[in-house]
Amino acid sequence: MNVPKIVKIKQIINESPTVKTFIFDWAVKDEIPGQFMMIWNFNDEKPMSISLIDPVKNEIGISIRNIGEFTNQVHNLHEGDELGLRGPYGRGFHIAGSKILAVGGGIGMAPVIAFCEKATRMGIEVHIISAATTSNELLFSSRIDRSGAKLLTCTDDGTSGFCGFGTDLAEKTLSENDYDMVVSCGPEVMMKKLFEIVENYRIPAQFSMERYMKCGMGLCGQCCVDNVGWRVCVEGPVFWTDELRMISEFGQYRRDSSGVKHKIP
Repeated sequence: MNVPKIVKIKQIINESPTVKTFIFDWAVKDEIPGQFMMIWNFNDEKPMSISLIDPVKNEIGISIRNIGEFTNQVHNLHEGDELGLRGPYGRGFHIAGSKILAVGGGIGMAPVIAFCEKATRMGIEVHIISAATTSNELLFSSRIDRSGAKLLTCTDDGTSGFCGFGTDLAEKTLSENDYDMVVSCGPEVMMKKLFEIVENYRIPAQFSMERYMKCGMGLCGQCCVDNVGWRVCVEGPVFWTDELRMISEFGQYRRDSSGVKHKIP
């Protein structure tokens, strides 16, 4: 659907000091974890990952971190207020195998939790590494527990679980277990390191990339990646490792709204 559907906010869940999940009634059909919606606040539009897909209640959820003018305005809304939604867009995660490791960093846990819940409903064993700067920024721990997945927490300051980077815990976990596949979403510097790790272990993996998007459906070309010309909003946002090998800018730089390159720190 390429025209926004105006929907009321059914429920707002405070996930952390900076993240809220907005629940909407939605006729769930073919939505896939890893896809995104374009969110319209009647002034501007931004892409946001789907963090909840409930085909029983016919609900979807969008988890939003408060980091700027747009997200601050949405965070100040209340249950019963309205937003425009269009989508879903993009290529989501492919679910396969019998044992999967999922690695999420920060708000990157949004598509990861949706993936986890769908995979565990299919009877797949899922281990999740949830990484954040500190314990009160860890997301969706209760939902992970209810899904039956195994949760491994990781914080930069050591306030919960493993003290260090999520990639360090991922490498340790991969050395101790056999997985059929790895999926990940988070800061690109984290995913670049994880990409190198899974390449060494020769495990199939999928990564959800983020790029500046305007239309969300492949028309404007704003989110095209260099050398291959793939549109992240259509050919992605989820890419397999063999595809990422072809994207030279992955983990190196991204472009802003005017097309200027910025090095990824």
